[in-house]
Amino acid sequence: MEKLQRRDWLKQSTLLLAGMSIPATFFGGKKQVPGWDDKRDVKPFVKLSSNENPYGPSPMARKAMAAAVSGSNRYQWQIIEALQKKLGEVYGLDENHVLMGAGSSEILANVSAFCGKAKGNAISPHPTFRLWWQVAENFGLSIQKVPLTADKQINTSTLLSAINGDTRMLYICNPNNPTGAVIPADELKRCIKIASQKVMVLLDEAYTEYCDEPGMASLVATNKNLVIAKTFSKIYGMAGARAGFALAHPDTIKQLAAFQPWANASISAVSLAGAMASLDDMAFVKECRAKNDLVKKYATQALEDMKMPVIKSHTNFLYYNAGRFNGDFAQAINSSTISAVRIFEDGNQWYRTSIGTMDEMKFFMEVVKGKLG
Repeated sequence: MEKLQRRDWLKQSTLLLAGMSIPATFFGGKKQVPGWDDKRDVKPFVKLSSNENPYGPSPMARKAMAAAVSGSNRYQWQIIEALQKKLGEVYGLDENHVLMGAGSSEILANVSAFCGKAKGNAISPHPTFRLWWQVAENFGLSIQKVPLTADKQINTSTLLSAINGDTRMLYICNPNNPTGAVIPADELKRCIKIASQKVMVLLDEAYTEYCDEPGMASLVATNKNLVIAKTFSKIYGMAGARAGFALAHPDTIKQLAAFQPWANASISAVSLAGAMASLDDMAFVKECRAKNDLVKKYATQALEDMKMPVIKSHTNFLYYNAGRFNGDFAQAINSSTISAVRIFEDGNQWYRTSIGTMDEMKFFMEVVKGKLG
C-alpha cells in the first residue's frame, strides 16, 4: 500500500510539473550530468552558481517532507517547538536560544531591521554575502564596506577599527562568501568579544558544516550582542525549502521575534518536517562533506593547472582569478547549458563557482578549456 501511495504521489507530482511547464530536473527529479539527452536531443542544464548542495535533501528529509504534505491543513505549532528544542540540544543550548526563519536570509533581515531602529551604520567586509544590505539601508543603516586583504582574507583588526560612535552592527560571514576563506576560531572569538561590547555582531555561519573550524554557538549563552544565523540551505540540501534559524541569548531572541509578524511561523510544515529529519541523518551530512571535499580538491587542481589562482576554500564553492582569460569570463562560460560563473568585485577578474558533482565539475572544466583555446 505504501509503495502504491508513493507511486501515485510521484505520478501526480510529475503531471503537476508538466502542467506548470516546470521541468522535473528543476527539482532534482533527473540526474544532471554532461552529455546529450537521447529523448529530447538537448543538453541538460548544469547549475553551479548558487552554492547549492547537488545531493540533497537527504533521503530521510524527502520522506518526511512527503509525509508532511497531508497534514499541511493544520498549523505547524508542535513541530516548530520540537525543532527549536532539537536545535538547542544540537548546539548545547535550549529552545529559548532559537528563532526560526524562512532561510537564514530572514534572520539577517530581522537583525538588520532591529539594529536599524537607532539609525547609523553597519560594518561589513567586502566582498561578502550582501543580501541583507538593502534591508539594512531601508531601515536606516548605511553600509560601511571594509575591503578584504590582498589575498582575500577578512582582517578582523581592520573591521574593529572601522567601528565608530554611529555603528550599530558588525556583520561577518565565516567562512566567507564568496571567497571561501575562514577566520580562525581564536581570532574570531577575540573579534566578537571586543566588538560586542559596543555593537551587535551578526555572524553568518551558513557554511560552517563544510569547515574544520568550530562555530561560535556556545558564546550566545552569555553574550546578548551576538546573533548567529544558520541555515538548512547548504549542506542539508534544502535551499528551496527555505528553513533557517538564529542562535542568540533568550533576551535577544525575544527582541528579534518582535520583528516577525508571527514569531517562528514563516516556515511551512513540510519544510519543518524536512529540517527535523535532516538533523537525524548525519550519515548523509558526512557523505555530502566527503563528496564536496573530493570534488573541491579536483576542481581546485584543475583551475590551478589552467593558471587560475584559487583561494583556499573552506566551503562548497571556489573563488579564483581568471585574469589570463581575455574578455568577460562569466559571459563566455555561462550559457543555455551551464550557469557556473559569478562576479562579486567590479573591475577585476575574480570569480565564484559552486562545487557540484564530479561529473558537473568535469563538464565545467571542459567548457573552460574550450574557451581558453
